[in-house]
Amino acid sequence: MFLLIASIVAGLVALVIGGELLVRGASLMAAAMRISPLIIGLTVVAFGTSAPELGVSLQAALSGTADVALGNVVGSNILNVLFILGAAALVAPLIVSSQLVRLDVPLMIVASAAMWGMSLDGAISRIEGVVLFSGLIAYIIFCIRQSKSESPAVVDEFAQELPKVTPLTQSRFVQIALIVVGLGFLGLGSKLLVSGAVAIAQMWGVSQLIIGLTIVAAGTSLPELVTSVVASFKGERDIAVGNIVGSNLFNILAVLGLSSIIAPGGIAVSAAALRFDIPVMVAVTAICLPIFFTGIISRIAGGILLIYYVAYTAILILAETNPQLNQQFSWIVVYIVLPLSLLTILFSVVQSYKKPSPTVG
Repeated sequence: MFLLIASIVAGLVALVIGGELLVRGASLMAAAMRISPLIIGLTVVAFGTSAPELGVSLQAALSGTADVALGNVVGSNILNVLFILGAAALVAPLIVSSQLVRLDVPLMIVASAAMWGMSLDGAISRIEGVVLFSGLIAYIIFCIRQSKSESPAVVDEFAQELPKVTPLTQSRFVQIALIVVGLGFLGLGSKLLVSGAVAIAQMWGVSQLIIGLTIVAAGTSLPELVTSVVASFKGERDIAVGNIVGSNLFNILAVLGLSSIIAPGGIAVSAAALRFDIPVMVAVTAICLPIFFTGIISRIAGGILLIYYVAYTAILILAETNPQLNQQFSWIVVYIVLPLSLLTILFSVVQSYKKPSPTVG
């Protein structure tokens, strides 16, 4: 048991190191190629925080543990919105000043709904994986076009988050070395994490889907947690929010898309995921729309999001211990708690209209 836990911890450490090195190397190379800081921030940096999810899901798909690959994506997206965005909003109410980030929210909802639709037949096929990945290409093109109309203040905010060029890192060889070493750490970390998580699932008698939704998802989302909470502390509003939106889009379009392409027969979707986890992911994504509508994520909204995550995790635990009680609890959450909470969020949005607009620096 100790060796399995050590494998998971070592895998998480390797994933974090690998993701950081990959983002640093790719960002420095992109900057050297005179690519806009805003484009780098919305693509390389935002997507780079999802590099652990990509490594883990690809490893799971190749090793035949599709439930881990799917659970990692779904669980990470739920955790990103409910836990990480909620925690960042509790630290400081987030003011979303970038029009581009606001437009990304509907795209995130569409991508989540499309994934749900593709899953209804019990699998996400290779062809559907190609469609998802093609959506990523279209999104990057969209970012490039929209970045041309962004304000200088937003561009400067993203530029400040990029790695600083030093005499050492300005070397193209060093930049390539950072990317290669980062990919190596990602490969090693994902293998250690997946093998350890699957072994623990077998030992504890729980499904691989549950392990993917909880332990694996939480571990691979550490970069998003650090990035968004630190950005909230520093008052970097677009970074904190845009990181979550970009990460969720990347998880669906790239991570799940590529995993479906390389997995033999695509990614199988279990009945449990179709019945509860994927609908929850779509629901929490849709909840972002009224919150983002005014550009303000209040502490009230952040607290509600955190409560949602606690309730969701409780349901997952109940599903393994008492299936009958789990069905009753799920019904209460879906038909009572969610609507009441949505009304609370809408009330918070309406109240924000009555207050003076915050000054955006």
